[in-house]
Amino acid sequence: MIPSISLTSNHLPPSILILPTPHFIKPCISLAAPANGVLSSLKSKRFGIQCSVASVVPDLELNLRRPFPAEISRTIVQLSSVGTLSTLTHDGSPLGVGVRFAVDFNGTPVLCLNGFPDSQSRCSLHVQLEQCGLRTPQCTILGNLIKPTDTTALRKLCSAWKKRFDEEVDESYIYTIDVERVLQIEDYAEDGIWVSSSEYASAEPDPLRDSAEKIVDEINTNNREDVCRFCNIYVDLDFQVLDAKMAWVDRLGFDVRLTSVQKDLYEVRIPFPREVADEKGAKSSFNGMSQLAWEVEKNFHAPEFKKVKHLKKVGNAVQTSTSDV
Repeated sequence: MIPSISLTSNHLPPSILILPTPHFIKPCISLAAPANGVLSSLKSKRFGIQCSVASVVPDLELNLRRPFPAEISRTIVQLSSVGTLSTLTHDGSPLGVGVRFAVDFNGTPVLCLNGFPDSQSRCSLHVQLEQCGLRTPQCTILGNLIKPTDTTALRKLCSAWKKRFDEEVDESYIYTIDVERVLQIEDYAEDGIWVSSSEYASAEPDPLRDSAEKIVDEINTNNREDVCRFCNIYVDLDFQVLDAKMAWVDRLGFDVRLTSVQKDLYEVRIPFPREVADEKGAKSSFNGMSQLAWEVEKNFHAPEFKKVKHLKKVGNAVQTSTSDV
């Protein structure tokens, strides 16, 4: 039995504040470009990008500009291939087993199971995604375990399995989960948000999902100074930042884990000026925001924007490092 959870959230995205264009050139930063080399040519010109560099800071005060929970859930299951399938045994006892799964075009989980006697039974599938070792968003899909019988549907499901695992599968082993609702949770020990089956099916996985981890690793390796500067310039802080790391990036912005000099850990959401559709767009937005932050820090540009005010405390750096040992 899943305990009843009463959860609410507000996800309305805020407006964007367009700022005047600056005229100072920041020294070159080391963020590498995508394969097509577009940003490499920009970097060779000492970051002289020809775009509205100053219009890079959203007016964010009350709400966090981030993907909806249904989109996050779709992204989690799209990037994952293993989860925990839970059902009730004949005597009513809960049973959870690790399974591999694929997904079809609308996010329906496709499983290969041997030994399930019931053609339909209540179940849940719990899936989680570790994001660069900093947090673990997760979703739990509630529904019914279904044994498909339509030949055409079975062929499509087998095709989805082969695409995910590059292996053939016996049609008699194929099951799907008829999704009723989904519980999406940002990290361990945090509250969740219920997503309806229609919201889940109509949502799209994040377009940056396949390159997000690469972007984050690259920025944390080569542009750590810029991430710390973002916290000092774009976030309304009343303490000094000791360290900061990007945790994840999506089409609307990125999340940063920062450490204060008191060793407290916080998470903050910093949005892009506009939605991005691919790796090139994300890196271009990051570079533009980096240049503006540098100009503000050097007093070449006035901070004519409202800073991010929402900080979420997530722990203590000393306690976290000790628990990781």
